[in-house]
Amino acid sequence: MSDAMNEVLETLDRIIHDDSVPRNVRKTAGEIKEDLLAGGDISLKAASAISILEDLSADPNLPMHVRTMIWNLVSNLERLTVQ
Repeated sequence: MSDAMNEVLETLDRIIHDDSVPRNVRKTAGEIKEDLLAGGDISLKAASAISILEDLSADPNLPMHVRTMIWNLVSNLERLTVQ
């Protein structure tokens, strides 16, 4: 597994296990992680995850530290779309 993929999975785990993250965001992070680990075209799955995460990060009720984690996650996922 690539370094970018490992970073993505670690960030997803941090989001999933952080109780300060809203439940819907933790649930979505879990679904994204399962999808990425299921195999198939990683670049397509990463692009789909980016779209979902960008929608989530636009939520005005999202705590700033969670938004920052999502932006970092999107940045790492973008590295997967070009591999």
